[in-house]
Amino acid sequence: MAEITIGNITLDLQRKPIKNLHISVLPPEGKVRVSAPLKLSDTAIRMAVVKRIAWIREQQADFAAQPRQSEREMCTGETHYLWGRGYRLDVAQGFENNVKLKGGKIVLSSRKDSTSEKRQMILQDWYRAILRKRVEPLIQQWQERIGVKASFVGIKRMKTKWGSCNPSTGRIWLNLELVKKPPECLEFIIVHELVHLLERHHNERFKALMQQHLPKWPEYRRTLNRSPLAFDKWGY
Repeated sequence: MAEITIGNITLDLQRKPIKNLHISVLPPEGKVRVSAPLKLSDTAIRMAVVKRIAWIREQQADFAAQPRQSEREMCTGETHYLWGRGYRLDVAQGFENNVKLKGGKIVLSSRKDSTSEKRQMILQDWYRAILRKRVEPLIQQWQERIGVKASFVGIKRMKTKWGSCNPSTGRIWLNLELVKKPPECLEFIIVHELVHLLERHHNERFKALMQQHLPKWPEYRRTLNRSPLAFDKWGY
């Protein structure tokens, strides 16, 4: 990976055996990554980036405006999110590890010797179960509406994407962090990834398909972009 500067924007350039150039603006700080075909000249790459400067700066401004959560220590009094709402975390000692939503709080019970990392894992497992329960009917519903079929739908933490789709294999991944965002954000990402099974690129056909199946998708995308970003030690 090479680092180049165009104007006042520094970006990471990756050359890959692909047909088209792709520009990505990555959270949380708006780092720019360009994936370019192996034979594309440096001049052509620079021209492509210059044409997208306004869009790049808009994306970076959106990230800069997003609120950030503080570093998670997994202790009583922290605010953790579920479906767009903040809940106070209560950490208690118990004979087994479990998490419950009780009295407007997230109550996490763990053994006396549990570390913050272990409590984080307990909470992540709880989040994963909740997200999976909501994902399954939504996937079924939207596959039927759109007329596609994913070969696999998985959940994992991803640092730079809310979701991903490999149209060649039909495999879809959803970011575990979606469980913390308003429910319409999850629906937007599910529809977005399923539509990629019909159209690989973010072109006019893709946008038309999104508009056909989920007319409010630009509104849902804005909601997702305004939601608090999780604290993380991001790396690229």
